[in-house]
Amino acid sequence: MLKMAPTALLDHYLGISRLLAGQLEFRSAIRAVAKEISHIIPHDHLDVCIIMHGGKYHTAYETGLETAWSTHPPALVSGSPIRTLLWGEVTHILTDDACCDPRFNFEGAFVRPVFDQDLRSRIHVPLKVEGDVIGALSCSSHKTAAYTMDDIANAHSIADLLSPYFFALRAAEQAQRSAIVEAEARAREEGLRLGALNLTEALERERQRIGMDLHDQTLADLTRLSRRLERLTHETEVPGEALEPLARGLQHCMQDLRQIIEEAKPSVLQLFGFVQAVENHLDRSVRDSGLSILTELVDETDGVIDSLSQTVCVALFRIIQEAINNAVRHAQAGQITVRLREVGGGISIQVSDDGIGIEKPRRRNGGGIDNMKTRARLISAKFSINAGHDSIGTVVGIHLPAAARGRRVLNQRSNA
Repeated sequence: MLKMAPTALLDHYLGISRLLAGQLEFRSAIRAVAKEISHIIPHDHLDVCIIMHGGKYHTAYETGLETAWSTHPPALVSGSPIRTLLWGEVTHILTDDACCDPRFNFEGAFVRPVFDQDLRSRIHVPLKVEGDVIGALSCSSHKTAAYTMDDIANAHSIADLLSPYFFALRAAEQAQRSAIVEAEARAREEGLRLGALNLTEALERERQRIGMDLHDQTLADLTRLSRRLERLTHETEVPGEALEPLARGLQHCMQDLRQIIEEAKPSVLQLFGFVQAVENHLDRSVRDSGLSILTELVDETDGVIDSLSQTVCVALFRIIQEAINNAVRHAQAGQITVRLREVGGGISIQVSDDGIGIEKPRRRNGGGIDNMKTRARLISAKFSINAGHDSIGTVVGIHLPAAARGRRVLNQRSNA
C-alpha cells in the first residue's frame, strides 16, 4: 500500500475523472485511467468486468496484461472466481495469494489466468449504481500479501468514480444493440431497408450527443476543480474546510453524470414507441433469463400512450420494466402478461404472472417496489400490487387518471 497526502490522493481521483471524459467504449476507458489508478493502488494487472443485462453473463476489459478473461467473452457469472461479489453477497474480496485461495478455486471456476499470469495478491470491489452491482473493479499483483484494507478503501473510492460512467456506456451499448436487432426485424417484416438506415443515423446522433455531454460538461467542471486544487498545492498546510468545496464539486460532477445516464437510458422507448419498447423488454428479459416463460402483450390503447408527455411515458415504462424484471427473476412463473387499456379516458396497465405470489419472501434489489410506488406517485398515478386470481401469482397495476393524463398533455403543448 502506498502512503500519500490527502491532497495528492484527491489529485489522482480528479485525474481519473478527467481522463474518463470523452471515452466512448469500455476498453479505452479502463486503459485511459490505469496509470492514475496505479499511483493509488500499484498493480500488474487491472480490469473491470461488466455484468450484461439479465445478470447471467459478464465481460472483462483489461489493461497491463491480456488474459483469457477478456479474449473469451462473454462468460457466465456463475463461473467467475469473484461470483460472490458480482452477486452482491460480499462487499469486497482481498486475498494474499489467489493461487491457493479456495474462494477462487472452486469446481467450474474460470481461474486459469490467475495461474497463467501468476496473479497472486488480488483485490476486488463492486461497481454499483443505485444499489445494484453492475460489475467489479479488480487489481492484481505478482507479489504475495501486497494489499491491505486501506487499499480496499481506496478501491471503493475509485469504483464510485468509475461506476456511473461505465453504467452510461453499458446503457448506450445495450440501447444500440437492442435498437439494431429491433430495426433488422422490422426491416425484414416490412421490406424497408430505409428503416435500418434511419435507425443507424439516429443511434449515431445519440452516441455523438452522449459523447459531447460527457466531454464538454464533465471535463469543464473537472478542469475548474483541478485549478482550485493546484492553487491549494502551493499552501504549506491545507485545512479540511478547504477541501470541502472540492468534494462538493466532485459530487456535482457525479450528479451530472447520473443526469446524462437518465437521458440516455430511454433511447429504445423514444425510437420505437411505448408498446414496442415494452414488448422488446419483455422478450429480452425472458430470453436472457434462459427460462421457459410464455409472454403475452395485449394493447387496447390504440397508441394513446405515445401521445403522453415524455416524462409520463418514461415513468410508466420504468414501472412496467421493474414489474417484468421481478416476475422473471423471482416469481418462478410460467407465463407473464402485460395488458394496456384505455379506461374512462385514463390509462390502465397490468403486469401479471402465474408464479409463487407475493406471500413468499422475495429478494429486493435496491427497493424495486418502493421505486415503482415513487414513480407512480410523481406522475399522479395509482399503484397496486396484489395476488392474482384464486391467489395464484401476482398482479402489478398502474392507473393514470384522465385528469393526470390531460394535465400533462396540456403542459407539454403549452411548452411546445
